[in-house]
Amino acid sequence: MGAGLMGAEIALVQALAGKSVLLLDRDEGALTRAVTRIAGLLEKGVARGFYDAALAESTPARIRATVDIADFKACEIATEAVFEDLEVKADILQRLDETLPVGAMIATNTSTIPISVLASRVSEARRPHVIGMHYFSPVSRMKLVEVIPAFDTAEETVKAAYALAESTGKVPIRVKDVAGFAVNRVLHVFLIEAVRLVEEEVISVDDLNTACKLGLGHPLGPFELMDATTSSLCLTAQEIMFDAYGERFRPRPLLKTRVAAGLVGGKGRKGWS
Repeated sequence: MGAGLMGAEIALVQALAGKSVLLLDRDEGALTRAVTRIAGLLEKGVARGFYDAALAESTPARIRATVDIADFKACEIATEAVFEDLEVKADILQRLDETLPVGAMIATNTSTIPISVLASRVSEARRPHVIGMHYFSPVSRMKLVEVIPAFDTAEETVKAAYALAESTGKVPIRVKDVAGFAVNRVLHVFLIEAVRLVEEEVISVDDLNTACKLGLGHPLGPFELMDATTSSLCLTAQEIMFDAYGERFRPRPLLKTRVAAGLVGGKGRKGWS
């Protein structure tokens, strides 16, 4: 569910693993862009060394795009990867709950919202089958998946999530169901301090990117990362964690101002650099 950057690449890695995949979005344009993106990644050899060559060649045929959620009525696993907003995700989860067969698993790719909060929006019968599977961008290259059971998630669902992650070439780790989970809590403390350093004119954006790449061994500097994932998504995540944990996650004024001004990064939009 959701054919954006994350949803398209989750569909790709599942299809590369030999699974039949439905990719759903309400917007035909989003589906067209997702299919084009998937084809481009395959042409660049994104699967090389990770997946069977024959499976990679036949991958496009295993992905079917649709705008009709009724097509999910026979799916064994549904992965929700829509916008990081509680009400948007809750609406999708409720519709999936009504559509999927009994016992089908729902995995949510939320990066910050507690899974138990999302699971509370589906029927009691479905709650044991709801779990968090937080992939990292770009999904086609990043191997980590945080697996987050909700209060009512059955252990069999946890095992199924691990099996799904491993079958798609990922490394799952189990994380407690708290706002931001584990990786984002570490990451956003780092990003908040990076913005503070620029606010205080300790260092420039470009020099801090260079420092983190050459001094810490990061593949991207903090501002390059914010541009890749969008500053608006970073701000949303920090606001959720600020509400949960207080001052250590308070978004910096400079980040809030830049987002309000539309300097969020992402494809074709100006960001930090």
